[in-house]
Amino acid sequence: MNIQELVSEIKRKKSFLCVGLDVDLDKIPPYLLETEDPIFEFNKQIIDETHHFAVAYKPNTAFYEAYGIKGWQSLDKTIKYINQNYPRIFTIADAKRGDIGNTSTMYAKAFFEDLNFDSVTVAPYMGSDSVEPFLAFKDKFTILLALTSNKGGLDFQGKELKDGVKMYQEVLQTAMTWNNAQNLMFVVGATKASYFKDIRAIAPDNFLLVPGVGAQGGSLQDVCEHGINTQNIGLLINSSRGIIYASKEKDFAKAARQEAKKLQEQMAKILQVKNII
Repeated sequence: MNIQELVSEIKRKKSFLCVGLDVDLDKIPPYLLETEDPIFEFNKQIIDETHHFAVAYKPNTAFYEAYGIKGWQSLDKTIKYINQNYPRIFTIADAKRGDIGNTSTMYAKAFFEDLNFDSVTVAPYMGSDSVEPFLAFKDKFTILLALTSNKGGLDFQGKELKDGVKMYQEVLQTAMTWNNAQNLMFVVGATKASYFKDIRAIAPDNFLLVPGVGAQGGSLQDVCEHGINTQNIGLLINSSRGIIYASKEKDFAKAARQEAKKLQEQMAKILQVKNII
């Protein structure tokens, strides 16, 4: 999927919603534990009920790796199910990889070629040669951690370096000079909404993946105020727990649909107000 296709899908669905598929077997409806593959069955039902309102899905790989080879097989089945049944959906491997060049190349092949994700999250701490191997893949996207929503995110990201420039700004500015920087997206937490104006000054056109709306306290309206790009929208708002764990009963997928629909309706209004659709 390229950017034009993603933007077209956003406009068609009037949504820039990304659903996080972070499956914890302790939180899913108990009856699913009796199925052959509880993780995949949970994901399948969530996807089938929410794909009308979502333009992206983001499995966090930790929730699959924790269950060993069976968890990895569930991830493989999940991404294949999306690609085969909903090929216009953008897929994100939330793996937060990043290592020396040849290792990053292997990580990139694993997620882009073997699993066939559209994108993968990457940590920037090791610099250009740890990220550019991911950027070398055509029509694949590298989502760089820039300003995260976790409690300790500002321990390093908010440090002032020189002339008032903070670490997250330096990361953004430097990353924009790397080879194939047009294939970059950035993770920016919704709980840091006041920073979006500064971020857009550095990366005006790149898509931002925004976790933290809902359960973590982030505001959709605040994020869109300065984060949305009227040319290509430029936002993917992720919601995980608020959607997939809306119910622990057998109606869990229907409940997830309702929560996804609520967010989509809010997004449609924002897109209309900004004359994007």
